[in-house]
Amino acid sequence: MAERRKYGKKFCKYTEMKVDFIDYKNVEILKLSMSERGKIMPRRLTGNSKSSQEMVENAIKRARHMALVPYIVNTKNVTEAAFSR
Repeated sequence: MAERRKYGKKFCKYTEMKVDFIDYKNVEILKLSMSERGKIMPRRLTGNSKSSQEMVENAIKRARHMALVPYIVNTKNVTEAAFSR
């Protein structure tokens, strides 16, 4: 028999917030799908839908290119947030 889950089902945050398009300029929304080191979190951890995950990935990559979000974070200062300025 299959084991039951010990945790609740994850739901997409972006569909709950009724966001149609994820813009690269809105860094606060992008923080929801990034780790403390600035990496893109996978769908299985965030619970995003496929379409919103693709929009998040494109937006984060564009924000990195425009220097709104860092590519890498200094590993010596991991305790600080990746987005502190």
